[in-house]
Amino acid sequence: AATMDWMAQEQERGITITSAATTCFWKGNRINIIDTPGHVDFTVEVERSLRVLDGAITVLDGKNGVEPQTETVWRQGSKYGVPRIVFVNKLDAIGADYDMSVASLKEKLGACAKAVQYPIGISNTLSGVIDIIKMKAYDYTGCKEHEMPHEVELPAEYVEKCKALREDLIETLAGFDDDLMMKVLDGQEPTIEEIKNVIRKATLTGEFHPVFCGSAYKNKGIQLLLDGVVDYLPSPIEIPHAKGETPDGKEYICEPDDSKPLVALAFKIATDPFIGRLAYVRIYSGTLKSGSYVLNSNKGVKERIARLVLMHSNHRQEVDELHAGDIGAVIGLKNTTTGETLCDENIDVVLEKMEFPEPVIEEAVEPKTKADQEKMSLALSKLAEEDPTFRAHTDKETGQTIIAGMGELHL
Repeated sequence: AATMDWMAQEQERGITITSAATTCFWKGNRINIIDTPGHVDFTVEVERSLRVLDGAITVLDGKNGVEPQTETVWRQGSKYGVPRIVFVNKLDAIGADYDMSVASLKEKLGACAKAVQYPIGISNTLSGVIDIIKMKAYDYTGCKEHEMPHEVELPAEYVEKCKALREDLIETLAGFDDDLMMKVLDGQEPTIEEIKNVIRKATLTGEFHPVFCGSAYKNKGIQLLLDGVVDYLPSPIEIPHAKGETPDGKEYICEPDDSKPLVALAFKIATDPFIGRLAYVRIYSGTLKSGSYVLNSNKGVKERIARLVLMHSNHRQEVDELHAGDIGAVIGLKNTTTGETLCDENIDVVLEKMEFPEPVIEEAVEPKTKADQEKMSLALSKLAEEDPTFRAHTDKETGQTIIAGMGELHL
């Protein structure tokens, strides 16, 4: 079952509507994941998630390659300078085409993307994945859901293809690193470590994107994708530090260090039926402790941190403090809305505000009975608070309640 798509509407329609956050551990590294919607109507969810993330995995459908909405999300990623790796999913589906999907990244996005993996079999014969860098094959035949794949000999029919892809990959990477360039020109074979280091360096520039493959539904290629996240995507200390502004217009650099004063960004407000308002925050520097007071520097008001939780989609795990680089949620904030900065009371810093698009479609809504009018008004105001691209107002002439949003599906 879909863990991150926890809402009934999401499971019913098989799409993501709201971004959900979770934390997982892989080979000793802690990974904060936010699953965002792909549909254009929910642009705001993608925008505010990319604002607080350090790296992203762009997921393509193996049948379609780059789709129109991929282009929108890709532009948003470039706007915030987020390093991205690509995962071509659904290769077990009928009509899947890995080569076409990889080529579409260059054709439609103008992206410098090269395969670091190649599928063994396609659609209903998909059985494993080849690691082009190591020239090793991983077979999933007979593996249970969470088992690691078996390492097998490279199938003979794929040797030529993978050699050609590997050469192409190394030639492209040489453009990002002078030492590798010299090795290639001298006809020397670079080591696996050297290739990986250059892929990481190139990915962090935001100008190169390694492409992975598999099928998430059948759990094929996922462990190798997590290795890719650890190998090639940045940790909070490797990306440019977040910048804020003090009241006198000076620039303030937020260093990802627990001992520095607190600076955090509330990037999403959600309403929970049991505990009320939940504010998702990304800590840029310092430590946030439950029971403490912080300053909302956009509004100049003090807020009390009642409780802190780590989110696992819609389940919560209570913690005493959040550290620099963490993503968690705060219970008990009264005045904070999306895109506002929370900081130490002794420093007054405002992080760059988020900008959201204006609604493009309006619709009139009416409650079934007069008695429901108040309930509806309350629900609409909660929705407007959670989603900055959703508006509700009363038409002066007709007296109708009008809601506005990003598209029909959104409303």
